Parts: sequence; structure tokens; C-alpha cells
Amino acid sequence: MLHLVRHGESTANEAGILAGRIDVELTPRGRQQAQAAGALLGKVRELRSSSLGRAIATAGLLLPGEVLEVDDRFIELDYGHYDGWVMTEIPREFWKSWRTDTTFRPEGGESLADLRTRVAGALEELFAEDGAGARSHDGDVVIVSHVSPIKAAVAWTLGVDDEVVWRMHLSNASVTSIGWGPSGPVLHTFNGLPLGGRND
Repeated sequence: MLHLVRHGESTANEAGILAGRIDVELTPRGRQQAQAAGALLGKVRELRSSSLGRAIATAGLLLPGEVLEVDDRFIELDYGHYDGWVMTEIPREFWKSWRTDTTFRPEGGESLADLRTRVAGALEELFAEDGAGARSHDGDVVIVSHVSPIKAAVAWTLGVDDEVVWRMHLSNASVTSIGWGPSGPVLHTFNGLPLGGRND
């Protein structure tokens, strides 16, 4: 099984800032969320994270003492010029282009199609038929990532177009679980939260 965990609440989330590759810290609430999410995980054989601080910090709180491997195929989408902007100050044209064209690439950034390519490659490797990775029965693979790569992973699992990401809500420190069935990848859980966790 593969568990994709979104990082806990960051200072950018709290402030309404679009955070792609900028490095921001977890808030105290984000740290609590990360610790609580560990209760949703079973036996873990491998722990990975994007290289961004908010993801690495979440991984350390989620599974203390586990060896961590950095895998930047699950790093957040690169928003280019708009990385670090307050969400309400980003021009409407940007959002319109983003929502209507999966190949739209902001200046200095990457497109949803670019993101899908790198995430799909990683998932195909994780679910390869060699008995290792996410198909192993010896324990699960946990990857701490970000909202856009996790949504891209769900689109890949369901075999749907990337536009579906705009119809998903993914909470901080939520767990999305993907397994393997007779016909390929299977979505087991989306946006799972600990008992009493807030879906916001």
C-alpha cells in the first residue's frame, strides 16, 4: 500500500500565501496535525518526503525515528513567478489559464501536465511488478508530499484527466491511500483524517 500524506498546516497556509517551492515552516497546529496523522498508518517499510522543510518536518513528527529518503518527484508544483504571492493578489487571468489549460505554465514554473508526468513516473516505479515498493506485503510506503502531487496521484490512479484536480479538496496532514488490484491501481482512501480531525 502507498500512503500519501499532505504536510501539516504551514505558515503560508495560515497566511493565505501560494507556496510552491518556497520553504516555509509548520505552524504549531501543523505540528499537532502531523503527529495525529500517524495513527492512520500501519506497518511502514519505507518513508519518503519531498525536500521542502514543511514536508520533512511533517515526516519526522508522523513517524519519529524512521529513516527518511528524499524523493523530489513528489515536491510541490512550481508556481514560478507567483510563488510566494498572497492568493487574493494573484491576477484572475492566472487562475483562468490554470483551470482551463493543463499545459499552462506560469513564467518560471511548471504545468499540471508536467506535474502529472513526474508523479506518474514515480508511481509506475513504486507499483512495478518486481515485488518491492508499494506492492510489498512487508509493510507500506509512506510519502509526505503536497496538495498538487497528491491530487495528480489520485488522477493517475483513477485514470482521469488532470482537470479533476479542481474538484478535489485535500486537507493538511490528510492521508490518501493507493493499493493495487487485479486491474491496476485502486484508490482506498482520499483525504483521510484522524478521528475528530478538521476537514478544512
